[in-house]
Amino acid sequence: MSENIITTCETFPLIGDIAPKFNAITTNGKIKFPDDYTGRWVVFFSHPMDFTPVCTTEFLAFQAAYNDFRKLNTDIIGLSVGGLPSHLAWFRSIHDDIKFQDYKNVEITFPVIADIDLSIAKLYGMIHPNISDTKTVRAVFIIDPKGIIRTILYYPQTTGRNIAEILRVLVALQTNDAFGVSTPADWEPGLPVIEPVPQTVSDMQKRIESANKNKHVQSWYLTFRELPKTKIYEKLYKGKK
Repeated sequence: MSENIITTCETFPLIGDIAPKFNAITTNGKIKFPDDYTGRWVVFFSHPMDFTPVCTTEFLAFQAAYNDFRKLNTDIIGLSVGGLPSHLAWFRSIHDDIKFQDYKNVEITFPVIADIDLSIAKLYGMIHPNISDTKTVRAVFIIDPKGIIRTILYYPQTTGRNIAEILRVLVALQTNDAFGVSTPADWEPGLPVIEPVPQTVSDMQKRIESANKNKHVQSWYLTFRELPKTKIYEKLYKGKK
């Protein structure tokens, strides 16, 4: 006989929502979020607790990419359930004890929130009861300069995040905003982008009629466009690449 499984539904912030506000103490001091970051992008990510092995490697990888994020007008903010003393002890251990790939003696410079009472984790839906009542899932929120959540990623505790992919998504979002285009599967800067879908019958007909003249028109609803990498970098990096 099968058992009935009862689950509880919580209200979590979703893509397109305004990022929930909070005040917090971090390893770099107090922050008022997202107000302190108006005009900048933010990658806000969580860890279940301090001194966890997979998360340690991610801290090293995030720090290695820190300047790449900054060049994209983006701040990194971490969150872990531990308190500040635990965070700082973890930082010291990472610096003194850990070597991963080419990373060694790494100083963690981005802020990490102390969320002992889980209030911020719960506010952002980082606590999933089927996984744990006391540990955050490993989430990533990409938040734009207006404080709008643009991307949400969740990872199990056993699988390390790909920081290059998070950067790729960030560049894709900024390219979308800057040029009014979408990006196809496996897109990287320099590959063709996708033009907006026609919104009227007249525009659809024009797109169909242009198919014989424009090799990028696959169908009325799918048209590619060349967008040089140099043009993207000039717009997004503003000479900082």
